[in-house]
Amino acid sequence: MDSAGAHLDSIRSPGRGTGRTPPGTVEVDPRVPAAPAAAAARAPIPVVRTAGLTKQFGRFNALTDLTVEMTQGEVFGYLGPNGAGKTTTIRLLLGLLRPTRGRVELFGVDAWSRAAQVHRRVGYLPADPATYDRLTGRELVTYLGHLRGRQDPTGVRALADRFDVDLTRPLRSLSKGNRQKVALILAFMGEPELILLDEPTSGLDPLVQQEFHALVRERAAEGSSVLLSSHVLAEVQRMADRVGILRRGRLVAVESLADLRAKAVHHVSARFTHAVPREAFADLPGLRDLTVQGAAMRCGAPEASLDRIVKAIARFEVVDLTCQEADLEETFLAFYGQEDVDAAHHHPQDPA
Repeated sequence: MDSAGAHLDSIRSPGRGTGRTPPGTVEVDPRVPAAPAAAAARAPIPVVRTAGLTKQFGRFNALTDLTVEMTQGEVFGYLGPNGAGKTTTIRLLLGLLRPTRGRVELFGVDAWSRAAQVHRRVGYLPADPATYDRLTGRELVTYLGHLRGRQDPTGVRALADRFDVDLTRPLRSLSKGNRQKVALILAFMGEPELILLDEPTSGLDPLVQQEFHALVRERAAEGSSVLLSSHVLAEVQRMADRVGILRRGRLVAVESLADLRAKAVHHVSARFTHAVPREAFADLPGLRDLTVQGAAMRCGAPEASLDRIVKAIARFEVVDLTCQEADLEETFLAFYGQEDVDAAHHHPQDPA
């Protein structure tokens, strides 16, 4: 199915799952007093809740035992190398794939059997958006808004102005970046309560990326929840409240942004006016791959160690100093092991 078809599936009733029992049955421990009705009514329902969510394609496990929750107004970064299972997760959340086992609920209802109900509250940007090329951007937005039952011409105009895209032009005449802008408008229009974004900044120039980052934070402040799937650590760090790390179809860590930043590997290199002793840096905590050759020093370190490294460097006369954050894959290598990262790259059948 192309991604335009996936978007249409996400906004019309699929007519599936009519024989399934709606989720929500809870076993009550008789030893625990029942909560007052008022308190129970105030208890927030997670926007997203999965329990043991698993998807297999033949013998291949694309996703295994995913258990995670998202709350209202949260920006959740979903990180992993290509092929880790991120897109599979999103398609399960949308009810476009049926779980092999486990449960997935959006707004407290089953995402598969209540897909039509859920889709009216969700915005979706696929990783490779495709559109009806003969339509203009405005015609596509109007058509899909009508199917979704939520027309928002004022909001659409504001988004088009913000992303600087001309909706009067046929989609086939637009560049990749402008087509991506139209896809973003489709995801954000109508102020959905949950926005699922799969590699959203692909093809966008830096200025538009900054506008996108600001929009995500604004929508979260207004109460929308955003799941941001990406393999770019730096992009997720700009927006996310929490980050989930996916590896070989398994969620291996869920961390706050502060904890993730502390673990992110940085490459530090310095040149001095004179040769420096290796012992000046060897005992600093967190250093890895330290190399000192004459008047040059290189090392890797997490963010938490940078202050000590800079202070050690400052003891000598510095000619040049650079510090660069490593990409996501290298952070995986440093904290989650070479074997697991290699395995994530050696499954070409994984639909991501």
